[in-house]
Amino acid sequence: MTASPITLKIDFVSDVVCPWCAIGLAALSQAAGRLAGQVALDWHFQPFELNPGMGPGGEDLFEHLAAKYGSAPEQLRQMHAAIAERGAALGFAFSERRTRIYNTFDAHRLLHWLEEQGGAGQRLAFKRALFKSYFTDAEDPGEHAVLLRLVRAAGLDEARARAVLQSDEYAAAVREREAFYQGQGIHSVPAVIINDRHLIQGGQPVEVFEQALRQIAAQQV
Repeated sequence: MTASPITLKIDFVSDVVCPWCAIGLAALSQAAGRLAGQVALDWHFQPFELNPGMGPGGEDLFEHLAAKYGSAPEQLRQMHAAIAERGAALGFAFSERRTRIYNTFDAHRLLHWLEEQGGAGQRLAFKRALFKSYFTDAEDPGEHAVLLRLVRAAGLDEARARAVLQSDEYAAAVREREAFYQGQGIHSVPAVIINDRHLIQGGQPVEVFEQALRQIAAQQV
């Protein structure tokens, strides 16, 4: 008789427009794939906004990064090339057409809706779709038409998602979760919390995530 895989709870604290979060999710997913049959992940996506005060329509990406971090244009080009290379190695495409950065609060509200009413697989599929929409297809994750198309493509309840977007539903809950994780000392993302106690920060290589999953699962045997 084959033993059932050990389930590990994953709280993935991230933002939709954070490139290292997309890399981290791809790497963690591949690590879980290497341990298929031994470990299963219970996915929970927690909100973190890089730019909570950003208005509709967003800002020019490079102007925003230069102002925020004081980076020179050449530094930004090198950083984006390095990110694109890391993504490609993981099978994730970063598009050069991505020239703007946006507010992500409504995307986080939909993720919280799925936290309450969806399954782990649905949450993971929608999070991946959000990353692809922004980083690969250069779409605005704050635009309701984009979000509803992603909901529809994922086979989720479009009417319910539209009702969420047209109201302030889950707004207070998202802000509460953001405040909670910031209060726990998380000020950069991605932050991966396993079983509510083990913290891994940053877009780590697949091997780092694999070793962590293996060791934590072994502690539960």
